Amino acid sequence: MRLFVALAPPAEVVTDLDARVEPLRDHVLRWTAPDAWHLTLAFYGEVGEERLADLEVRLERAARRCPPLELGLAGAGRFDGRALWVGCVGDVATLRNLSRSAVAAGRRAGAPADEVRRFRPHVTLARSARPVDLRGYVEALAPYASPTWTAREITLVRSQLGAGEGGRPRYATVSAYAFRA
Repeated sequence: MRLFVALAPPAEVVTDLDARVEPLRDHVLRWTAPDAWHLTLAFYGEVGEERLADLEVRLERAARRCPPLELGLAGAGRFDGRALWVGCVGDVATLRNLSRSAVAAGRRAGAPADEVRRFRPHVTLARSARPVDLRGYVEALAPYASPTWTAREITLVRSQLGAGEGGRPRYATVSAYAFRA
């Protein structure tokens, strides 16, 4: 199964961001659905069922070591003219450490994470199959700042490519792991 670790913004933040993004939606980009918006902490790719129990134990341990995080979404950026995103602010240093712990949990459980890029917390809003000029979108979203929230858990998510509406991925929560109280 295809797995990743995510931190999802709460409904009120998703609603706020969705209202800000709505006027930008067009047919140039393939826009992600608001119910799929998340911050990816570690992407494992295909993980065998036999590795799942060990991975879950290790992720629970990593989450228990993390305090609740004060976060917000703000600003915007792009990756290679193919992805438009909104950034994350707040306890980003702690979030970065949590990402490292999730990557290490996968490695120790035999599900090494994709570590090609350095961790940059973001929510992907849209993608393009070919490079396009995203500067106008980035400029429009640059002043954006969401309400802040307290994150209290991470989730292990299963991704089924092409199984969602319109050929998009379908995401299903496998497990949730609470931060320390």
